[in-house]
Amino acid sequence: MKKFFDTLSNIWKIDELRNRIILTLGLLLVYRFGAHVILPGVDGDQLAALDSKTSSGLLGILDAFTGGAFAKASVFALGIMPYISASIVVQLMGIAIPYLQKLQKEGESGRRTINQITRWLTIGICIVQAPAYLYGLGALGVPDSAFILGKGLDFIIPSVIILVTGTIFAMWLGEKITDKGIGNGISLLIMIGIIARLPQSFAQEFASRVSENNGGLMLILIEVIIWFVVILACIMLVMATRQIPVQYARRTATGGYEKNVMGARQFIPLKLNASGVMPIIFAQAIMFVPSALASLSDSETAQSVQAAFGDIFGFWYNLVFALLIIVFTFFYTAITVPTNKMADDLKRSGGFIPGTRPGKETGDLLDKIMSLITFPGSVFLAIIAVLPAIVVKIVGIQQGWALFYGGTSLLIMVGVAIDTMQQVNSYLLNRHYDGLMKTGKNRKVVA
Repeated sequence: MKKFFDTLSNIWKIDELRNRIILTLGLLLVYRFGAHVILPGVDGDQLAALDSKTSSGLLGILDAFTGGAFAKASVFALGIMPYISASIVVQLMGIAIPYLQKLQKEGESGRRTINQITRWLTIGICIVQAPAYLYGLGALGVPDSAFILGKGLDFIIPSVIILVTGTIFAMWLGEKITDKGIGNGISLLIMIGIIARLPQSFAQEFASRVSENNGGLMLILIEVIIWFVVILACIMLVMATRQIPVQYARRTATGGYEKNVMGARQFIPLKLNASGVMPIIFAQAIMFVPSALASLSDSETAQSVQAAFGDIFGFWYNLVFALLIIVFTFFYTAITVPTNKMADDLKRSGGFIPGTRPGKETGDLLDKIMSLITFPGSVFLAIIAVLPAIVVKIVGIQQGWALFYGGTSLLIMVGVAIDTMQQVNSYLLNRHYDGLMKTGKNRKVVA
């Protein structure tokens, strides 16, 4: 405990790090404040039906990503998700569109152009989503009397502008946190929105177990222990790597190679889960489609499909969800881990994997290893994703609290926390302080 407080004291001693943390906390506070500002012309006291509709199911997941802003008809009701969607689209288009491929190779200037394209695409997505959200409020149970100004254009147009501006402002907050604060701003905005629902969900579970004599404090303790075990499993999934040994050599005057010119053997860390939470996000987006399409028909088959895929804790939903995650894990890893480029970079720098020829053979070996470690990683990721449904069916945990037992919510929380800690760690190590993470203490710091 003393070491922990000493670390906090060291963090406060570094002026740049302290200012970055204060700025980050301030901008996150602004975002959370905006999540409670209701759209002009909407009576917040009549949104109880919307809150109950978004307490669970697919809408509950969407509300969790916006930190409750979706259920409050807030100015941040669309959250940062349109920007995430735009980023995914641009990333996928980069595979097929030569212009984007060229920008990706142009370094910082290309990155700025891609960011600008992503921003404009975000605005386009918001312009489509904002009217759909406003007109959908009635379908979600919000009475007409809640719309003080009615549902005419004099309400729709200003509200669309406000919702689009809210998303752009949230996007700006995230970029400012990334540039001037600590951690990845967009990820922190999502994480803080998810965490905002954690106390309420736990309080509801606690009340259900204790006041209704449904297991009592002992079962609550067991649930908390299981939760921490799942967190440790997520940490292992995020940080686990396969270390590939690499040696370096330089060409001699006779055309041969002089080995080990860089001293000790180095390693290429290939992550067990190189795709992060992106396969879950892709799969989650697709899982909205069957229920939405089935709602367009009144046939018995369509109604059964809607019932099966509208229940995020049902068997068929989670079976398809898990299979999609495994498929998307391989797909996303293939487009984000360029094994051929890694092999070419190694060859140019004089590096080689012992027992393997530089160039194509090295690329094939890295690709084979990635395929072998991606499969268990994808299965592990799928299990974590469907774990909320498992604990609901087996343990009987309330759905709101169960969402924190896995899936996108917990993986985002763990991944963002580790990324932020690593950034803080680097500041501490550069100032000759012990880091937050154990691995940091073994690093040699050069004065």
